[in-house]
Amino acid sequence: MPDGSAPGRSSPPTQRVVAILDFLAKHPQDKFGLSELSRRLQLAKPTCLGIVTTLTESGYLVRDAADKTYRLGPSLIALGHLAQESLRVNPAARAELSRLSKTFETTAALAAVVDDRITLLELVGPPGSDVGVRVGQSYPFAPPVGLMFVLWDDEALRGWLGRAPTIPLRTETERLDRVIAECRTAGYLVERLTPGGQRLYALMAGMSTSMPDELRALLGELISDIGERVYLRSETEGPGSRQRHDVSVISAPVYDHHHRQAMVVSLQIGRALTDSEIAKHAKGLVATANALTTQLGGTKPQW
Repeated sequence: MPDGSAPGRSSPPTQRVVAILDFLAKHPQDKFGLSELSRRLQLAKPTCLGIVTTLTESGYLVRDAADKTYRLGPSLIALGHLAQESLRVNPAARAELSRLSKTFETTAALAAVVDDRITLLELVGPPGSDVGVRVGQSYPFAPPVGLMFVLWDDEALRGWLGRAPTIPLRTETERLDRVIAECRTAGYLVERLTPGGQRLYALMAGMSTSMPDELRALLGELISDIGERVYLRSETEGPGSRQRHDVSVISAPVYDHHHRQAMVVSLQIGRALTDSEIAKHAKGLVATANALTTQLGGTKPQW
């Protein structure tokens, strides 16, 4: 896991540049004039003009001469692709996610822990689909959030459990031990869907490590024991059962050449599946995770 220690002091001028880019990134289909940007971001108009002019000259913004508005520019496309490549996400990885998404007609995602935050690296979904998140979005990485990023790595799991939790939790339980053993044997993790869980990641998006009371209360309602929302096949009614389970997401690990978990590939489900349907989705997901592991030159650990 990367070192999350704080760097040197921040730069207010740079923060203003970032604020403009972040604002436009949150409104990718819209264009904004200088006055509105200045007002929305509480920047002096001369300061804002200097920033957008420089960004436009560099291709990071595009200015519409007719209505004098600004939007994101083409230089960000190349920059984004380079950032993905630096995080080991290449076109071949997107092709694997596309095949997975098409097979199960749902959204496939690739994520990793970057600088102590869970970050969405790639997202591929059916045409017109919207899961409410976007590439680059990040979330706090602290118990109970992030089990799928450490479940297959003993050292990472111990480090994660040693972090200060966001809410009071039970962490040394028989249930968690069973989750670890069964998920490692199966090669995937299935997270159950609850009404509160549907709201959770929307609240967490872009949030700092410090969580507001609303999110802390929601987590408290959802989770008191790490692993309690994980589906385990051993707890179902057995072969041939028609029992259906509300599933949020199915995830599988991607490994690097050190046998360490590097990323997580996931299928967004959001509906009820039978045991056999869960197994079918998981089989396709694990095959994709194995292909991505091969792309990285990685290998699975032996427990």
